[in-house]
Parts: sequence; C-alpha cells; structure tokens
Amino acid sequence: METISLKDLPVLVTGAGGFIGSRLVEALCARGARVRAFVRYNSRADAGLLKALPSNVLESVEIIMGDLRDEDALEKAAAGTALVFHLGALISIPYSYQHPVEVVQTNILGTLAVLQACRKSGARLIHTSTSEVYGTALRVPIDEGHPLQGQSPYSASKIGADKLVESYYRAFSVPTVTIRPFNTYGPGQSARAVIPTIITQALQAEEIHLGNLEARRDFSFLDDTVAAFIKAAETPGIDGETFNLGSGQEVSIRQLTEEILALTGSQARVVVDEERLRPEKSEVLRLLADNSKARRVLDWEPKVGLREGLTQTIAWVRAHMDFYRPGRYER
Repeated sequence: METISLKDLPVLVTGAGGFIGSRLVEALCARGARVRAFVRYNSRADAGLLKALPSNVLESVEIIMGDLRDEDALEKAAAGTALVFHLGALISIPYSYQHPVEVVQTNILGTLAVLQACRKSGARLIHTSTSEVYGTALRVPIDEGHPLQGQSPYSASKIGADKLVESYYRAFSVPTVTIRPFNTYGPGQSARAVIPTIITQALQAEEIHLGNLEARRDFSFLDDTVAAFIKAAETPGIDGETFNLGSGQEVSIRQLTEEILALTGSQARVVVDEERLRPEKSEVLRLLADNSKARRVLDWEPKVGLREGLTQTIAWVRAHMDFYRPGRYER
C-alpha cells in the first residue's frame, strides 16, 4: 500500500511542548514536514521540552502560543495545514481530583476547538486518547471494543473528547484517527508519571514513596509511541479508526520498582504513601493492551523492551536531576 508522504506537508501539533509532543515534532521535522507547534501560553514564553530539541530543528519550527479552549487561536493555528496532531491536554489523574472543572474544560472544550478548526481548514486529525478510558480491565488483553469506564475526572474527560472526535467524523466527515497509548514512558517525562517518580527517588532517597504497588500496567517506550503517530499519519484509508498502542505485556508497580532498583543499584526501601492512593472505586487495577490492530493495519510494532527503555530513561534522569524534585508528590 502506498503511504502518505509527510515531506513539505504543513502540520500542526498541539501539546507540542510536552513529553510526547516535543519528540513527535522532532520526528516530523526529520521527515521534512513543515511544523507548527501549539504551546500553552505562559508569561515566560517557555516552550517546554521543545527547548531541548537540536537548534537546527527548533529553528525550522513555527511556535504558536495560546490556549486550547480558544477557538479563534486554534482556527488561526490550523489555517493552511493538512494534518493536525492533537496531543494537548491536562493529563494528571491526581490533579483531576482537585481541579475537575479545569481538566474537563481543557480536555473536552479544547478538543472541540481543535475539531472546529479542522472542520474549517479541512485538515486531517490524529487525536490522542489514553488507556485510562478503559478503566480497570473487564477482559484482557484490552482491544479497541472494550467498554469505556470513567473512573476519574481525567478519564471521563478523555472519553468525552474521544466521543467528540467520533461524532465529528460521523456527523461532519472530518477525517480523524484516534491513537490510544498505554502508559508511555521515556527520557523527558515528568515526575507526575510513575517511572520517573521511582527513578528519581531510587537515585537520591532512602525511601521510595508510591501508591498501589499491585496495580498492573502496560508500558510503551516514547520512541515506539511516536513511531505509531507517524504510521497513523502515513497510512491511508484508516479515517474513523481507533488504535491501541501498547507492548502487549504487563508488569505490576511492585515488579517495576524492583527492576528499577536493580538497574540503579539502589537500596532504597519502598513505602506505600496513603496520599498517593487513588480513591478505591477510581483505582485502575489492570491495563494490558491488545495491539494486534495497530500491528495489522499500521504495520507498527513496539521495538524497545522494558529493560532497555528503563535503562535509557534512567540515564536521562541521572543527567537531568535538576529537572526533578525527588520525593515530592507531583500532581
């Protein structure tokens, strides 16, 4: 099957200053795309992790600052583009317990603004979902037909966003593809995620404070996730489809911690911190991806195993400890 060329294609990436978004921007530039990066406005003009890109890459990127909830800002940013990658979101589950209104407004109304912009510009949309929309697995591995369960305000907001995307494809023929990553990790990730949380404490503390140690997750390395976004953009005839991205393997947080302790040589003691536990009915106990659809349709497969990915991530964290505040609970 002939693929869609990204060379010289005008592309917009929302959430471009984030962990996945910044690496996606770099990958798109490597393929010759003409990239606009939409970054949440702040008074410091801080472009997030885009600042870490090689200077020759960053110079080729047009950075636009604004707010996802601003329809006018999104319409202007998307004007003249052929493809929009929508990664912008508020992603923290603990933060969503404290600030559900902001999370819902950003993730649902922000996605609506992106959809309206795509409808007006005619751009194709690659939308980012999350495995959290499935809640605790009712069956494993989890395929794309698994029921959606809103077990946190964050997951509910992403379900709403996903359904808006579905509706715009069905009601207005906006060409859309939904990518649903399972627990992406890798260099550059903040301590709001569990792997950097464990690594930073293992490197500098005598105790590692965590929440539920028995919860099981399917972790995907950053480069594998980005490769899937690129595959989705290059693959024709998949509009209206959703794709799970995961390794197809699961590990408990306890097992994950033991692996990181071994790789870092740390003797730190693991402590269950009550503050880090989700409310009982909100805890997602098990996520395990069925990635067969992505393998079959996108010709995608994960390349980086957990140990290799953890080794790369640990090396990055060691070199960037000033990026973190070990031991502090980041919501």
